[in-house]
Amino acid sequence: MLRLVTPDGRFGRREFLRVGGLALGGLTLPGVLTDASLAAASRLTTGKSVVFLFLHGGPSQIETFDPKMTAPLGIRSATGEVATRIPGVTFGGTFPKLAAMADRLTVVRSFSTGDGNHDIKPVVGRDSGGANLGTLYSRVVGTNHPVTGMPTNAALFPQAVDPEREPAQKSFGNFESTGGLGAAYAPFVPGAAGDLQKDMQLAIAADRLGDRRALLSELDRVRFALDVPGRGDGLDRIREQAFGTIVGGVAGAFDLSKEDPRTVARYDTAPLITPDQIDRKWNNYKMYVDNVKTLGKLLLLSRRLCEAGCGFVTVTTNFVWDNHADVNNTGVAEGMRYCGVPLDHAVSAFLEDLAERGLSDKILLVCCGEMGRTPRINSNGGRDHWGGLAPLLLAGGRLKMGQVIGQSTRDAGEPASEPVRIPNLVATIMHTLFDVGELRVTRGVPNEVMRAATAADPIPGLA
Repeated sequence: MLRLVTPDGRFGRREFLRVGGLALGGLTLPGVLTDASLAAASRLTTGKSVVFLFLHGGPSQIETFDPKMTAPLGIRSATGEVATRIPGVTFGGTFPKLAAMADRLTVVRSFSTGDGNHDIKPVVGRDSGGANLGTLYSRVVGTNHPVTGMPTNAALFPQAVDPEREPAQKSFGNFESTGGLGAAYAPFVPGAAGDLQKDMQLAIAADRLGDRRALLSELDRVRFALDVPGRGDGLDRIREQAFGTIVGGVAGAFDLSKEDPRTVARYDTAPLITPDQIDRKWNNYKMYVDNVKTLGKLLLLSRRLCEAGCGFVTVTTNFVWDNHADVNNTGVAEGMRYCGVPLDHAVSAFLEDLAERGLSDKILLVCCGEMGRTPRINSNGGRDHWGGLAPLLLAGGRLKMGQVIGQSTRDAGEPASEPVRIPNLVATIMHTLFDVGELRVTRGVPNEVMRAATAADPIPGLA
C-alpha cells in the first residue's frame, strides 16, 4: 500500500508525487485532475508500453542472431546455429525457443552502437539528453498512471524479485538518471532500499482504512502540508483518486506471489542452470548466478507492471555479457550457457504470455546491449569490445515482425547495408509511446523529448 506520510509523521513530498504527479508542464496532483489534463495526456500517447531489456556488458552479435557459419573457424559462432521459422535465417545455437518463434520478432543485423565503451548509452545517453528513456515518457504523461496510480516509469534489477541478489550495477552509468528533467521523474525501483517496500505502506492503521473520515483526515493534512489552495469540488476527485490508489491493488502488481504459480514456473530461469554448474573461478560468478536466478521473473514482473499502467520498464540483470575470457568473465561459448540459455527461455516465455493475454500489440520488447563483440575470437576463447556491430531484437508493439532488417559484412564486423544507430532505435521507441505529430504541436513538451522523437527516423521496415 502507498504511504502518505513519512515515518516521523511528516508528509513526504516525493511520496505524494509518486502517488499522483502528472507531469506535462510540471503539474502535480491537484493541478491535473481535470478532464482537459487527462485528455491532453491521452492525446499525446499511443496507449502502448515499452520493456527495454538491457543486456549489460555487450553481447556478441554472432552468437546471438547472426551466426555466420560459413565464415572460417574463429569467426563463426562458437555455439553453432539453429534454423528459425524464417526461411534461410538462423540464430546462434543457444536460441532454439526464439528461433521457433522468429515470426513474432524482428532482428536487426545492421545495428551499430558506434563505440566499444562499457556504458548504458542505448537506455541513458546523449540521445535521450542524459536521462533514462522512461524519464522522457513520465515527463510528458506524469509520474503515475492517473487511474491506477502505477508509476509510469520503472527500473527492475535482480533485487526486485530476490532481495538476496547483488545490488544494481551502476559503475558504467546510472539507470535512474533524469538528465535535466528533475529527480521526480526518475524510474521507480522496486526492491531498492527506501523505495517500494518502505514507501508502499499505509500511514493509518489497516483496520481504519474503511473509515472514510479517517482517510480524508489524512488527505486534508496532506493538502495543508503542501500548502495547496482549495479547489472546490475538485478536491473530492483528489480524495477519490488517492483512496483508489491506496486500495486499488497497485502494490499487488509488484508481488509475484499473486501470480498464477504455473505462470511463474513458466518464466522461471532458475531451474535451467544451478549455481554449482557455474564455474566459481570467474570474478563475475555472483552476477552469472543473479542472471540465471532472476531474468525470467524480472520479465514476468515487467509484464505485470505494464498491465497495471506502467509505460516504460527498464530491465537488466547486471553486468554479465562481457565475454572476454579474462579473470572476470567467461569466453563466449561458456558465457552463452549462463546468459544465452536464460535469455532464450525468458524472452520466449514473455512473448508467448503476451500473445495469450492479447498484449502483443500493446507492449514493445527491445533487447540490446551497449556494444557488440569482435568478429574474431581471441586466444582465450572470448570476444573483445566492438562498436561496429551489435545485436538488436524487437518484438510486439504492433510493429512488423517476422523479419531480418539489414545485413552485416561476411565477418559480422560492420553493417553491409544502411546502418541502424542508437538515435534510430530511440526514435522507434518514442514513436511507439507517443503520437509524435501531436507532440510537435503541443506546447510545453520538453526539448529533450522532442529531440529524442525527431532527431532521427525510426528503424526502417518496422512500421
